[in-house]
Amino acid sequence: MIKRVLLNVIFLSQLLFSCQTEATQHSQTKSPEITQKPAYESENLIVKKLSDHVYQHISYLQTESFGKVACNGMIVVNGKEAIVFDTPTDDAGARELIDYLTDTLHSKLNGVVATHFHADCIGGLAPFHEKGIPSYAENRTLVLLKDKEVAKPQNGFDNSLALKVGNQKVYAQFIGEGHTKDNITGYFPADRTMFGGCLVKEVGAGKGNLEDANVAAWPETIRQIKVKYPEVKTIIPGHGKVGGTELLDFTMMLFEKE
Repeated sequence: MIKRVLLNVIFLSQLLFSCQTEATQHSQTKSPEITQKPAYESENLIVKKLSDHVYQHISYLQTESFGKVACNGMIVVNGKEAIVFDTPTDDAGARELIDYLTDTLHSKLNGVVATHFHADCIGGLAPFHEKGIPSYAENRTLVLLKDKEVAKPQNGFDNSLALKVGNQKVYAQFIGEGHTKDNITGYFPADRTMFGGCLVKEVGAGKGNLEDANVAAWPETIRQIKVKYPEVKTIIPGHGKVGGTELLDFTMMLFEKE
């Protein structure tokens, strides 16, 4: 009887220790996006590696309504080739990004894609053109930029575009209106990673700049993204923290009619 009690005590002690160890391990596990040291960091630009082939670039835009705003873009690197979605917000940040990709990652830039016509997408376009790097935008974006005195993407496309990066392809797609009439997404299937741009909000964000928005269409556009990309794992919003499909759910809820 005493032996049995002792065995039970030992078993319960081991079980308690195991649970405590597991809980400690879980409490110490944090998102790589939060804890990982940036691959590159300066006053103008931050670059974070999110997966084997995908990086997030962050630059800053001074606005009248929202102050200094951190703006995201996506970089896909594969086979010493790279595609950039959205430029940094100014020429200084763009030059740093180009130098980092060419000098540090030793990658050839196959192109830069603007996800809509606002300054946080095209503000640093000129340095890409100076280096002979081709630029792309959906034709709706080119129409909206037609009369603006800014550097403009060189190549237009209707609705969808596929660009080679190494032995893989990365995709740009217009799915519907939301933040703007021309907003598109970027997607790299190999790493199941999407750049939602300003069409997708970080969890907890407000509605943001609605000056050019189609608020009524926004939830349905997000719904169609969920249908088209059911396998997506990682999503980079236009501003704020990287996440998963909860960003799509939050964005859809934020703009649903009450």
